[in-house]
Amino acid sequence: MDAKMKGGADRARALALFAAIIEHGSFSAAGRALAMSPSAVSRAVDRIEERLGVRLLLRSTRALTLTAEGQAYFQAARRILTDLDDAEQRIADQGAPRGRLRVSAALSHGRLCVVPLLDRFVALYPDILVDIALTDALVDVAAGEADVAVRFGPLPDSSLTARKLGETRRVIVASPDYLARFGEPETPEDLLRHNCLNFNFRRAEPVWPFLRKGRHFSLTVTGNLEANNGETLGQLAAYGLGIARVGTFSVARELSDGRLTPILERFNPGDVELIHAVFVGGANMPARVRVFVEFLAANLP
Repeated sequence: MDAKMKGGADRARALALFAAIIEHGSFSAAGRALAMSPSAVSRAVDRIEERLGVRLLLRSTRALTLTAEGQAYFQAARRILTDLDDAEQRIADQGAPRGRLRVSAALSHGRLCVVPLLDRFVALYPDILVDIALTDALVDVAAGEADVAVRFGPLPDSSLTARKLGETRRVIVASPDYLARFGEPETPEDLLRHNCLNFNFRRAEPVWPFLRKGRHFSLTVTGNLEANNGETLGQLAAYGLGIARVGTFSVARELSDGRLTPILERFNPGDVELIHAVFVGGANMPARVRVFVEFLAANLP
């Protein structure tokens, strides 16, 4: 170790020792905390005062009193030691992912697609505590309400970093029972005579997009049932209560076992929604955030 590095290490130890004396209230108590004898602590303070050329402590048999210079040194010591701890924690976190990871995901997509992956993730990173909240409300990642949020659709401009995880196709579905009772729509306009199930989001309008002969157009549809997630809309459609337009991930099982049937596919305009992970990026991004986003990008179905 060269002289400059040794001098820095000695000053860091001196700061820690002086802070311990003030926080514990005496040389003997600081010595016990640092595994040093009271006389060794006293000699260390003498060396600090000699190096600085000022008196830091006024000592008596009953109490230790900080001088003005001692108060300034103590405040600097606490600030420097705190900064050092923070820096070391950030560096350690970069190297070994650990700590609480707060994840926000949409209700249906989280339950069907994200949660089933967590057993593999926690096996890979046992020192990360995954705190997942499934909600269709938009949490404020920039304000610290979550570390990572899985978002659907276009993203607003913001200071957040976004990583594309994939996309989901939208499909219009109905149950065979519903189609037997009310007839299968042959054209998009036929939907105006059917009970169409919609999302109840304030930001979601009951407008369904279509494509005919290269021309894009939309229809406003109506119905007597609404829900806040595609999984519930798919269930309602499977019960024969109407026609729904949902992400394929939310009705994959119902499509596979025949409880739901895709309709009007020749008019589907390539109706997809992008899926992103959004998070606070930058040089100080915790390793737990980085590895989780990379895991989702590699494994999300």
